[in-house]
Amino acid sequence: MCGGGLAGFCAAVASARHGAKTCLVQDRPVFGGNSSSEVRVTPHGAAAFHVYAKETGIISELLIEERARNHEPIFENGWTNSVWDMTMYDMAQRTENLTFYLNTTILDVRMAGERKIASVVGYVANAETEIEFVGDVFVDCTGDGLVADRAGCEWRMGSEGREEFAEPHAPLLASGDVMGSSLLFKTKDIGYPAPFTAPDWAAKLDNPDFFYKQGRNPNDMRGGYWWIEIGMPWNTVYENEDIRHELTRYVLGIWDWIKNRDPLTKELAANHAIDWIGQVPGKRESRRIMGHYLMTEHDPQNKTVFDDEIAYGGWFLDLHTPGGLLAPTSEHASSEGYDETSPYMVKSYCGPYGIPLRSTIAKDVDNLMMAGRNISVTHAALGTVRVMATTALVGQAVGTAAAIALKRGVALADVPTQAIQEVKQTLLRDGCFLLNTMNEDELDLARKARVTASSQAALHSAEVRADLSASGERGPQDDFLQQRKGQWIAISEGVLNRVSVCLSNWSDVPQIVEALIIPVDHIWDYRTEATPAIAATKLLIMPGKYQWIDWDVHLDETTGLKSGSYVRLDLLANPNLVWHCAAGIVPGQTCAYEMGEGKMRRDWNGPTRSFRVEPPQHAYRPEYVTNGVTRPYRFTNLWRSDPHEPLSQWLELKWEEQQSIKQVEITFPGSLLWEYRGYAPFYRDPQCPKDYRIEAYVNEEWQELLEVKGNYQRHCRHALAQSVQTNKLRVVIEATNGDPSAAIYEVRCY
Repeated sequence: MCGGGLAGFCAAVASARHGAKTCLVQDRPVFGGNSSSEVRVTPHGAAAFHVYAKETGIISELLIEERARNHEPIFENGWTNSVWDMTMYDMAQRTENLTFYLNTTILDVRMAGERKIASVVGYVANAETEIEFVGDVFVDCTGDGLVADRAGCEWRMGSEGREEFAEPHAPLLASGDVMGSSLLFKTKDIGYPAPFTAPDWAAKLDNPDFFYKQGRNPNDMRGGYWWIEIGMPWNTVYENEDIRHELTRYVLGIWDWIKNRDPLTKELAANHAIDWIGQVPGKRESRRIMGHYLMTEHDPQNKTVFDDEIAYGGWFLDLHTPGGLLAPTSEHASSEGYDETSPYMVKSYCGPYGIPLRSTIAKDVDNLMMAGRNISVTHAALGTVRVMATTALVGQAVGTAAAIALKRGVALADVPTQAIQEVKQTLLRDGCFLLNTMNEDELDLARKARVTASSQAALHSAEVRADLSASGERGPQDDFLQQRKGQWIAISEGVLNRVSVCLSNWSDVPQIVEALIIPVDHIWDYRTEATPAIAATKLLIMPGKYQWIDWDVHLDETTGLKSGSYVRLDLLANPNLVWHCAAGIVPGQTCAYEMGEGKMRRDWNGPTRSFRVEPPQHAYRPEYVTNGVTRPYRFTNLWRSDPHEPLSQWLELKWEEQQSIKQVEITFPGSLLWEYRGYAPFYRDPQCPKDYRIEAYVNEEWQELLEVKGNYQRHCRHALAQSVQTNKLRVVIEATNGDPSAAIYEVRCY
């Protein structure tokens, strides 16, 4: 594995965990690439735009561990500290079959014929040591595609013209334009005036239009400005040092503007001092290596279903303006003030969408794969695929596929057809999520069990905060119905007699709001016009605050209601009304609003809007832990105990015949709702079980097989000391990290 950013790191750990002797070569002193403490870009991904779309697998293990260990909040870019570096280093040290070399730069690639790499040559900085790395499979995670370039692979760099693939985001004419690199800085409020004098060689900036009319808003004195970005006219590969110097000049010039020149920020920044300035530019784009499939913008936009899907993305089509600080305006969404309903944002919003394995296999070299921002995509598609949480998923898939190819003796080019089911099922077992694949592992004994539990929660309602309803004030996410809003509701009973919502009419006259109930395919089905409503009405709302409005719908399967699926309750726009949020997030019940052109997007950070349903829906049944999906998607897919019943609570698997069980694997809830920076220091998700034990029924009594204390990880694997013969096994949850309910997404037994 050449390159130790998140893609290369996850590829190496995955490969080693699956038995391949793996070597990870990284040219920096720390792992993490752009996410490391050297660059400090926070890992973004699908969860920034889609509730419950947080990336899982190795990247989830790392981020959960970092938040549990780290005292530092993650405000924005620039706030990563060395705890993150050490979290990755610790995992690398503990991974069997993994050898790594830091501070080691790849200098050369040696070929065995035209289509096979024999070795790569690295140079260890400060050690005057040259190392030749010989392998069967090589993975280029260098970002710049260094290995592929030296091996003679075809690559692209720059922007495809619109006529080549008819991509809406492509420029009319092809060019060498690429997205630029950013240099970050961080400040600290020291509590007293902190003067700053810029050196003579710093950039001289004195035009407020450069900032406030061109999308470069110094909106927070703490730093983290991704828009300190430069690429063109410099080459992002060969002139990286020139870019670094120019960016340093601009960091100091921008801080001089904020501290000493800008009347809007001088007072705010008076007590802030520079705490850190990066000296490794965070690079967005250079070479893209051509693989067996070239993803275009149409794939994320149309959510193309690939037979060889091995990862997913969900960041928007975020194409930064070539030139960055030297361009007339900053990145387009920023220059619009991040207007979420503008035509540009409607056009750019996409996902979640799948990524094919073929885009990670080099077409010109038989034993080379790619992971990271250098995979086989167009410039336009790279706008969404390039973000680090997405590349981490791709990396884990590539490492897994490489190990399986070696184990089975399958050529890399044949894995997408001959071994793809094993790759996908392995990824699921390792805690990943795929949009179009569920657990079908024939070795998983839990799939044959009957599942029961000590109790189960029922979905009655999502109630509003009592203090707000008593005062009549709006909550922080209680905005007016300027656009259509929708609330997903899980249906388990096949019957829905009544639905109610809590609304406030802030006008002095009665108001009418149109309401619809629409069947949806899943929680990211944002279409407003594609599926006919199965119920529609106009609700009359009298003047007044916090009114529960009832709607007798009398729906069942004869009218289009389906058990084990979601409906979306939509209220159309009426700017005089507020649809209040619930006091807390009800698991699996999310909301969105209409952004335009028949498309919705996540509302705020994924709260639950207030609602009540009759009859209650049993949306958290124990049998869901073996349905093959480990997060809310087409349904809740979660067992959750009755929150009114005290812990401990248990989930039991029962077989008709004795089973020999050696390993138990559990997926708990937690750390799915938001992206990484949404979680506080020392965070342990309240929903995640903390103390639990696994028991087996042996000789007519329950015997404890193992006990866990202090857990906060989502995906837990337990190899038993010895195989147990039993026809009943149960997980007993004695304490969570704060939630009143015990909860599990999946149990597997082997």
